[in-house]
Amino acid sequence: MKPIYITAEDFQVLTQLVETRLRQSGARAPRSLEKLHAELKRAVILDSSALPPEVVSLHSFVRLRDLETGEVESWTLTHPDQADAAKARLSILAPVGTGILGFSEGDEVDWETPGGVRRLKIEEVEHRKPIQSDVLTSILG
Repeated sequence: MKPIYITAEDFQVLTQLVETRLRQSGARAPRSLEKLHAELKRAVILDSSALPPEVVSLHSFVRLRDLETGEVESWTLTHPDQADAAKARLSILAPVGTGILGFSEGDEVDWETPGGVRRLKIEEVEHRKPIQSDVLTSILG
């Protein structure tokens, strides 16, 4: 399995998100949390200055092509509290959000979704400034 790469900052924020939500949900943890937790365990942690610009991280703008249908989607990968389909903001806890984290432009990703396995190609990645929110401000202090 190909390693994924994430920044130390994203690792800290996402680990805290997973741990908090797992405590809140107890034995009824959603599958999305378990999948993100598994991805974090296998991640290679890099300093933000060492993360290549073509790697998907939190707040990245990403253009994806569905390899089965040819459909192209564009999203900004966000913290769950900032997700908004109308603004093309995709939660890291959405199946596709978790599936693309840490992969690079040109990579093909097969990821299980409620509608079945999706085969996606990451066509473009652009790093953007984080979307400010009270939630992230309180997490990052």
